[in-house]
Amino acid sequence: MQFVDEAVYTNTGKRLNNLQRKIISGILNRQRYADVAETYDYSSQHVKKASHELLQMLSEVFGEQVKKSNLESVLERHINLNITFGNENNINKNIIGIGCINNCPEPSTPTPDKSQPENPDLQQQKSKNQTKIETIDKLRQFGLSDEQIAEALNIPLEQVKQVDLEE
Repeated sequence: MQFVDEAVYTNTGKRLNNLQRKIISGILNRQRYADVAETYDYSSQHVKKASHELLQMLSEVFGEQVKKSNLESVLERHINLNITFGNENNINKNIIGIGCINNCPEPSTPTPDKSQPENPDLQQQKSKNQTKIETIDKLRQFGLSDEQIAEALNIPLEQVKQVDLEE
């Protein structure tokens, strides 16, 4: 729910309201709109109308058609494969593709001369590793387990678990 709320906020500047949250929960729990309406004391017609508007908005936010029948798969795909960073107005500008994380130590090399600037390739590699560590941390904030993160990023579980050790 937090991921959806952040995605909506990033795209529209508005947060999900209580009814929208209840509709999403109802859809994910395979409830009918009439059941959601009855459970939360709304009219069935009001829930249907709000659901239609919500699914249209989510279609715009995620850049693909979102329906009651595919909401779960759309959310899984975006949570597991896309991580948002920053507060840009367009969520698609914030999507970062994830590669793999290499936590193996570098081969032994002579100690660099600190008076000389670092090798640009080494600086770039350090920056990439830091981004990947931040990505794992962000996925944990979304509530994913280390096993889910490893699967989503297609990396060994041990590499994900090592991120705790590096901090």
